[in-house]
Amino acid sequence: MKCIELNMLPEDCVSIIISLTSPLDACRATLVSRAFRSAAESNVAWEKFLPSDYEDIVSRSITSLKFSSKKELYLHLCNPILIDGGRKSFKLDKSSGKKSYVLSSRELSITWSDRPEYWSWKPSLKSRFLEVAELRMISWLEIEGKIRTHMLSPNTMYRAYLLINITHRAHGLDLLPSDTFLEMGNQIISANTAYLSCKDKKKHQMECLFYGNRTQRTKSRVIEGDERFARERDDGWMEIELGEFFSGDEEGDQEVKMSLREIKGYQLKGGLVIEGIEVRPK
Repeated sequence: MKCIELNMLPEDCVSIIISLTSPLDACRATLVSRAFRSAAESNVAWEKFLPSDYEDIVSRSITSLKFSSKKELYLHLCNPILIDGGRKSFKLDKSSGKKSYVLSSRELSITWSDRPEYWSWKPSLKSRFLEVAELRMISWLEIEGKIRTHMLSPNTMYRAYLLINITHRAHGLDLLPSDTFLEMGNQIISANTAYLSCKDKKKHQMECLFYGNRTQRTKSRVIEGDERFARERDDGWMEIELGEFFSGDEEGDQEVKMSLREIKGYQLKGGLVIEGIEVRPK
């Protein structure tokens, strides 16, 4: 059987072959030869790497995206863009093309966030969004976000993270760990506990001493599960993992609920800043 060298194939055929690989492989193919470079940068190849609903996503961007090729559009989308009136952020993973979203605090359900005595809405230089939610003082902390699986890349493991900061006036946040839940359909698939901030150990010890007996009585009400802690990010925020889930195939569509609650301790809490919830590939 006679073998045919790839560089002898028509450029369209090579483009189709490259489109069956990955964006990272396509970039590597540009180094093989001049012919490969042309095929690897073609619209035929890069349209396959874009999500199937890319035209809808581009139309929802709050800024006009200018591009002369599908590869250029792909690279644009590898940097976060604001969509849906600036209430969500969208981006593609550069090496895989998988989709990720950040739901702004305005997209979340935050109990009593419409009451200025409990929550304030303010701009933040660190945030990608116009405003963030800052907890002034409350005893009932409940935050929930929702996303549908058809918005995500199919057959992909995702993790959800609450994006937060803690002000210097923070108090009462970690006397008890918060409960985190991730629900898919009507089934809870992840339930754990999380500490929002334990940076100031002396302050935490003083609060535990002050609330003492109440803390011990209410600890028995906290769900059992892995204890998670806020982790610092490169963008100036901290993140707490809420759970992970599998997006399923393109035919199915389920609602995913992601939440954090601390409603058992009844102590006053304050100084928590919410940017949103990020849903990204694992």
